[in-house]
Amino acid sequence: MIYSVHQPQYIPWLGFFHKIAASDCFVILDNVQYKQREYQNRNKIRTQLGWIWLAIPVITKGKRYQLIKDVSIDNSIDWQRRHKNSLKTWYGKAKYFDKYYPVFDELYSKPWSRLCDLNIEIIKRMLEILGINTKIYLESEMKITAKSTKRIIEIGKELMADIYLSGAGGKDYLDESLFVESGIKLEYQSFIHPHYNQLFVKNSQFIPFMSIVDLLFNQGEESADILIGRNYLRK
Repeated sequence: MIYSVHQPQYIPWLGFFHKIAASDCFVILDNVQYKQREYQNRNKIRTQLGWIWLAIPVITKGKRYQLIKDVSIDNSIDWQRRHKNSLKTWYGKAKYFDKYYPVFDELYSKPWSRLCDLNIEIIKRMLEILGINTKIYLESEMKITAKSTKRIIEIGKELMADIYLSGAGGKDYLDESLFVESGIKLEYQSFIHPHYNQLFVKNSQFIPFMSIVDLLFNQGEESADILIGRNYLRK
């Protein structure tokens, strides 16, 4: 059984969902330290002039070492209206905008106090739309005590999995020898970013690494095939 893990990102990019689709089970790392200026509270969308961040304001003052599951959204800022307007402005003319925008309108219309709750709900809704049926777990609901590579191995043992699928970046920090000792096989994700029908390419080049919304609004029902069908190459 293949498992993978990752922190819960905000409207994640394609590679995030590609890794989940390539796994039998996926663990959301909500019980690790929150890091600012990464992707837990923001992601990129395409615009006529390039790309911009969609960022959720969060409360971090005096909370330097808080866990992801404990991060609160700063609702004194009307970020929900801003994000809805940004999607309308930059994707309103996309072929499948009218079909999928109501999902985001509904999400942004709900009251959210914790960033993690919103991210997890968005991830689950996107998986449902993409038809990805991988089993999802929360690390905070598991009895995990180890750190670093040992943490990943402990998760695998609790799941009774035998293959860990890491992102390509794991080569820089994972202790591969520990996987050999544990009996869990380590494999690295090989994701070839697809080109698809993206808005504004007549004025500039295709821009990769956007949020999943960029693919979904532009390709609709074909999104899953573009994301999964031609790109999963396990080594």
